[in-house]
Amino acid sequence: MKRYITYAVLFLSVIGYSQTDNDSTKVKTIDEVVVLNKLPKKFSSLPNQIEVITEKQIEFQNFQTTAEMLSNSGNLFVQKSQQGGGSPAIRGFEASRVLLLVDGIRMNNLIFRAGHLQNAITVDENMLENVGIFYGPTSTLFGSDALGGTVAMTTKRALFLDESKKALTGNVNTRYSSVNEEKSIAFGLNYATSNFASLTSFSFNDFGDLRMGKRKNHHSDYFGERPFYVATIDGVDQLIENDNKYVQKNSGYKQYNFMQKLAYKTASGFEHGLNFQYSTSSDINRYDRLTETNATTGLTHAEWYYGPQKRLLGVYSLQKSNAFLNSDLKINVAFQDVKESRHNRRFGNYKLQNREEEVKMYSVSADLNKKFSKGELFYGFESYFETLNSSAYSNNINTGEIAAISTRYPNGDNKMMRNDLYVSYNHKVSENTFWNAGARVGYTTLKSTINDDAFFPLPFSSISQGNVTYSGTIGINHNNSQNFTIKANLSSGFRVPNIDDLAKIFESVQGTIIVPNEDLKPEKTLTADFGIVIQSDSKKIRLENTYFYTRMYDAIVTDEFQYNGQSIIDYEGTPSQVFANQNKGKAFVTGISTSFYAALLDDLDFNASFNYTYGRVVEENGTKTPLDHISPYFGKIGFEYTKSWANFELYMLYNGKKASKNYSTSGEDNQQYAPIGGMPAWETYNFKTGFKVYKGATLFAGIENILDTQYRTFASGINAPGRNFYAGLKYSF
Repeated sequence: MKRYITYAVLFLSVIGYSQTDNDSTKVKTIDEVVVLNKLPKKFSSLPNQIEVITEKQIEFQNFQTTAEMLSNSGNLFVQKSQQGGGSPAIRGFEASRVLLLVDGIRMNNLIFRAGHLQNAITVDENMLENVGIFYGPTSTLFGSDALGGTVAMTTKRALFLDESKKALTGNVNTRYSSVNEEKSIAFGLNYATSNFASLTSFSFNDFGDLRMGKRKNHHSDYFGERPFYVATIDGVDQLIENDNKYVQKNSGYKQYNFMQKLAYKTASGFEHGLNFQYSTSSDINRYDRLTETNATTGLTHAEWYYGPQKRLLGVYSLQKSNAFLNSDLKINVAFQDVKESRHNRRFGNYKLQNREEEVKMYSVSADLNKKFSKGELFYGFESYFETLNSSAYSNNINTGEIAAISTRYPNGDNKMMRNDLYVSYNHKVSENTFWNAGARVGYTTLKSTINDDAFFPLPFSSISQGNVTYSGTIGINHNNSQNFTIKANLSSGFRVPNIDDLAKIFESVQGTIIVPNEDLKPEKTLTADFGIVIQSDSKKIRLENTYFYTRMYDAIVTDEFQYNGQSIIDYEGTPSQVFANQNKGKAFVTGISTSFYAALLDDLDFNASFNYTYGRVVEENGTKTPLDHISPYFGKIGFEYTKSWANFELYMLYNGKKASKNYSTSGEDNQQYAPIGGMPAWETYNFKTGFKVYKGATLFAGIENILDTQYRTFASGINAPGRNFYAGLKYSF
């Protein structure tokens, strides 16, 4: 009974997201931030659930990566397979079912997988102006993959003289963290004239091996310690005893980020922009794989790491007010080049397998916005063309011998093209009622060819698809009074199968092989949202509840399959059970998100959040089995004290238990990296502060996981950080 009382308290205490400002009213609102030009500036008039993380919050929270910033917001669940990673999940959807945008450009590409991704860390949190989190299907606005929602990251703008007030401004930001001996520095410089602006940003992060908590989690026993690791000495793999079992050996990495923006205004009202971003890293060890045990050798893998994850983005933009049919116009022409690789070998096997992928993405989009007396129309088109080059080889680390091996994806021509038209209209019926409707239609093509199938003979030499895509949304936002608001929204979403879904050959664990299936169809969802907002006359107290129900059709799941009539085949010398991605009928996801905010005093706020999700796959015989990526309940509860010269925050992050019976059988939930019985519940207590030490200089410091609790988040393969002392200094000029 005590446990259920605790749950009830958490549920009733729940809060949502709030912004911080320094005025005396301390009213929380998200209307200050313009995230994208496809939406009205006043987000509170929309029926959708939207949260915004502002630049001030990002700066004050001072997290090490964008993935950490998202996971500690209390609004998103983030999975981690290694320290250099972080895969956001929204409403039980993750990876290729959540759309990532940076400056309005899709990051999702034709090899985004359904498992877990680390692409979010290639966007440096120091360069962000804000992050918008859009819950539920947002395909109507943003296109394919936005089934669970969209994370829209907007980087800082190059400021003109009327905005910066000085021709030359800049800042330097440093940070040190004890839990992994992090040493980070970020630098930004803005040059401004009345019609020309330039912003240059650079950051460097050095993360050492991550130390887990030392104190037993009162919800479970000790788990995930690192007693041994593998080292190769004089060309021989050896099992080495770790001198500190709480240090997750070989989890450290380095990250480099660069951004250059240029903006120019013409006398005729046009604004031209150039946006160049580049991110790369050192090798990043796949920590979960390095901890897999073997009865003979102790540990299964001697090496398993991702090569440097390189992301290059170049965007030319053109915008003008009243440019076409009295509509504001923005055109983006963009190019992306993404390189990633996987390198692994088993203990005692000195042939290192190397698989490399390079994706190039070309895109053009036009977004238009026309205002009416009581409404606002958004419309435009998007076109994306993507190519993939997949290569592979092995090299003997002792002899240097090079040999060809099978590629992860087809080794011929791989290409995908998306063309979409969209329209969205927001109408103000009265001072108290707004409605919104929108639609998107498009056509997506995919073609993949196999030049050489000597390593794994296939019954076909090419795969091609063409899919008509469509989605729609309609919603209403009605204020019964200044104290009570009702929101309702019905929206559909879609995700078109990509190369990763259709054509990869992948060994998820030894003895299991995933083979291509060319008969996949797009996934589709239909979601109903219902929200209630209750607030005081002064808006100093606010309670918001959002309930959602999502029905998923033609859900792509990994399940048992037959390849050439066989359920078990030989793959690289190992008898392997055959699996494939398949459209397995229907699935549903439902849940609730609750938020509460109270201004207790002029300078003291209370806020909290609670999120619960439940998902099941409905088999043809009516049997319901757990859907993958469904996190346990989670949230955040805390107090924030704000003065003009300082901020202080004390908060708790918490997660519920994920019992073994609720794990998906697909393997995506990584049950092998959880204790027997499932992933235990946990909570951490944290304190942060930031205060001005002299003009232009702000000192940030804090303690995270104060109790040094040892824990691991659901589906993750690495333990979370232990007690962490951090400090940083930002100087602006």
